[in-house]
Amino acid sequence: MSWSASNAGPALAVVGNPGNRRVALFQDAVRAAGLPQARTVSWRQVLEGQVAFLPGERVRIDSPGEDPEVERLLRGVDDPTRVEGSALWYTRFTAAVRDVARTAAAAGAVLLDDPQDIAVLFDKRLCHAVLETAEVPVPESPTSGPAAPPVRGWEDVRRMLADHRMPRAFVKLAHGSSASGVLAVETAGPGRVRATTSVERDGAGRLFNSLRVRRCTTEQEVGAVVDALAPDGLHVERWLPKASVRGGRVADLRVVVVAGRATHAVVRTSRSPMTNLHLGGARGDLDEVRASVEEAGGSWDEALAVCERAAACFPGTLCVGVDLLPATGWRRFAVGEVNAFGDLLPRLTGLPGSGAEGMDTYAAQVAAVLRTEAARQEQRAADDRPLTKRKPGDDQVRNDRVIPLP
Repeated sequence: MSWSASNAGPALAVVGNPGNRRVALFQDAVRAAGLPQARTVSWRQVLEGQVAFLPGERVRIDSPGEDPEVERLLRGVDDPTRVEGSALWYTRFTAAVRDVARTAAAAGAVLLDDPQDIAVLFDKRLCHAVLETAEVPVPESPTSGPAAPPVRGWEDVRRMLADHRMPRAFVKLAHGSSASGVLAVETAGPGRVRATTSVERDGAGRLFNSLRVRRCTTEQEVGAVVDALAPDGLHVERWLPKASVRGGRVADLRVVVVAGRATHAVVRTSRSPMTNLHLGGARGDLDEVRASVEEAGGSWDEALAVCERAAACFPGTLCVGVDLLPATGWRRFAVGEVNAFGDLLPRLTGLPGSGAEGMDTYAAQVAAVLRTEAARQEQRAADDRPLTKRKPGDDQVRNDRVIPLP
């Protein structure tokens, strides 16, 4: 969608890290739409109290990741590969997002991402409870919601797994992302415990993220990692058996939802429980997955609808990435996580019939913003017309932040 030359279009700003690939891809989409370059407000400016916005700007909040100095300011550690510090990161990051919101509101700017939505999306315990309350299918969890008991260490995890009859479970950092601090735990009786994780523990007991998935083969080793993670907050959920594709690799999907519509999907496959692409996962064949769903008597449209229902729990946020878990047999689906910054899928174009065909995830978001602006202009024009010249429906109030894709 290219904006009319007679209309400068909305002024856009993005809160992100200058030079980061996310910001670059968003700017590419803005330029392709015929709009002036979005003004970049750096996370360093935000964290140093130097943030400012202009009246009428539409403000995108993007990830603060992949900048060592920003990581240090948020997490309080000098090595960005360290796992510890996610609770401090969450406290400082959500406070910074609230500062962005206050400053934007005072300037008359409009956020495309809701601060409260972001706070929930970055707490797996709260996010799970919101989804469960909305009857979105999710794995069972004993740590769901603000009233759930805290997890103080391995003994608490061990007791939860026994009480809830979970021989296999995922133990995750409550505020983690990109599989940081995740363990896929398997138990088979007293002392028989193993886990798959990308966490490395050095001789001093410090934890580091690794690109290599490894096995912890003793309860002592698993317990030591869980005990070290616990001070930052943990979320525990049942490990659902996932469907597999040809070659025996387990599969799940990242589905991007823009303005309420599932627009993009990528299949992620792996021989380990973690399918993250940076941990050795590989993209799968989406056509194969769709065919598997239909052949099994399932519904691809229903699978996408599950993702849209999950995104609807966060109505103030333009775009989310939903991790969709297909159960063995391809007929049932559950939502593993909803990601505030889950749109980094370069060169992936929109699903057929989504309204985003030929667009990447960033172009689809820019198009959604432009539709909203066009609707607002149309409404203003209708409000300015004399009553005798108004058409039926002109008096309908439009409060939508973003108009959904057609």
